Amino acid sequence: MDRPMSQDEMKKQAALAALTYVEGGIVGVGTGSTVNHFIDGLATMKDRIDGAVSSSVASTARLKDYGIPVLDLNSVGRLDVYVDGADESNHRLQLIKGGGGAPTREKIVASASRRFICIADESKLVDVLGRFPLPVELIPMAQSLVTEEVVKLGGLPKLRDGFVTDNGNVILDIHGLRIAAPVETEQRLNNIPGVVTVGLFAMRPADVLLLGTPDGPRTVTAG
Repeated sequence: MDRPMSQDEMKKQAALAALTYVEGGIVGVGTGSTVNHFIDGLATMKDRIDGAVSSSVASTARLKDYGIPVLDLNSVGRLDVYVDGADESNHRLQLIKGGGGAPTREKIVASASRRFICIADESKLVDVLGRFPLPVELIPMAQSLVTEEVVKLGGLPKLRDGFVTDNGNVILDIHGLRIAAPVETEQRLNNIPGVVTVGLFAMRPADVLLLGTPDGPRTVTAG
């Protein structure tokens, strides 16, 4: 009897499916375990691209290890495609991201890209966002203020112990939110002084979601 497909195998399946969306030029590359599989696949076609813009120090190191040039976003402007993972996605392709600790840079690169391809295993697709804790990157001196405001929203904030982002900030992971109105929630959290980025990608959702499943990759578009 065939063994069940592991979560990591489904991540890899989705990541490799994203390679078909790479048509040369400069590729935006996200962060995390699923993206690592994408970078591994991208290395097999590195002669067909001009380089990459990376959303994290970790991804930059992996790209450079493969000899893929990593460029500064300010020097390249708009990107044709950005490939990144997600901690959760709803059926409108609004996402929770930032579990890997790079929500600000991920949001910048996503916003600078004409097409955002999200890669994940099938467990990440949910009806309502919020089961996965929502990361909020903030300036350290604002921790007490942001915590107080998040509690007013009904969330249970927890500081990510011992973690500092590539930007030198800290992350609060908000538990217990049922995010039925993602755009409004993103806007409200963004307006708290001291918040740098909310790991809620609702105003700029993904354009395509590629899910790894036991039956092969599944393509989901917003609906």
